[in-house]
Amino acid sequence: MSDVEEEARASRARQEADPDPEVGGIAVDRLRSIIERVERLEEERKALASDIKDIFAEAKSAGFDVKVVRQLISLRKKEPAEVEEQETLLELYRRALGM
Repeated sequence: MSDVEEEARASRARQEADPDPEVGGIAVDRLRSIIERVERLEEERKALASDIKDIFAEAKSAGFDVKVVRQLISLRKKEPAEVEEQETLLELYRRALGM
C-alpha cells in the first residue's frame, strides 16, 4: 500500500470518528441548520394553508361568495390609489364594451 493510500485511509478514519465541522469548505452544522429551518417553515406554511382553506370553507358555508372574499383580501393589500386606478380602468373598459 502506498503512502498516499495509507494517508487517505487514515483521513477517512479520522472523519468517521470525529466529523470535521467543515467538509470541502462547507460549514456542515450551518448547512444542516439552514435546511432544518426551511423544512420547519414549510411544515408551518402547510399548516397555515390548511387553516386558510378551512376559513374559506366556513365563509362559503355562511353564504359568502369565496371568489369575492378573495378579491376583497387582494384589494385590501393594495394602496388606495392603485385600487382607484384599477376600478377606473375597469369601468372604462366596461363602457367601451357596452356593459
